[in-house]
Amino acid sequence: MERREVNACLIRMQKGDHEAFAALYEGCKRGVFAVLYPYYHSYSDTEDAMQSVFLRVKENILKYRPDTDARSWLLTVARNYALNDIKRKKREELTEDSVLERLSVGSPIPEGGAFDALNRALNEEERRVVVLHVFWGYKHRETAKLLSMPLGTVTSKYKTAIAKMRKFLEEVAT
Repeated sequence: MERREVNACLIRMQKGDHEAFAALYEGCKRGVFAVLYPYYHSYSDTEDAMQSVFLRVKENILKYRPDTDARSWLLTVARNYALNDIKRKKREELTEDSVLERLSVGSPIPEGGAFDALNRALNEEERRVVVLHVFWGYKHRETAKLLSMPLGTVTSKYKTAIAKMRKFLEEVAT
């Protein structure tokens, strides 16, 4: 579908034209599929993502600015959807319960070094914050959400925990 035609369909969609959505889908589905496939490497997963992308386009149609490149906007929506979807799926591999279960006091953690310092120098909350951030790669904002704590508290606990661990390791070394 030509750039002008994509632009026209998006403008018509902004005005509530439902037939424009069908035309956009038919004219752009192959291009969107081609953008998504390298992210999913699976025909069925790519099809599912493509459907979600077009729904997202429909939901966010008022965000489209007619003076921009329509195809670029559509393909950016597709790419962003794929990146966010993959990130979400990776996070879902470890459910909140399983992560928190692994962080419980009795969880098997190897002795010695940083793990030993982690268990002996930190309280349970500090330990959870450090493990989620350092070992699992969660950002402070995500850790705050997961632990139901304010972001400032998580940041403060992390800084305090790192200082405690540093002090503990220095004491053990002397």
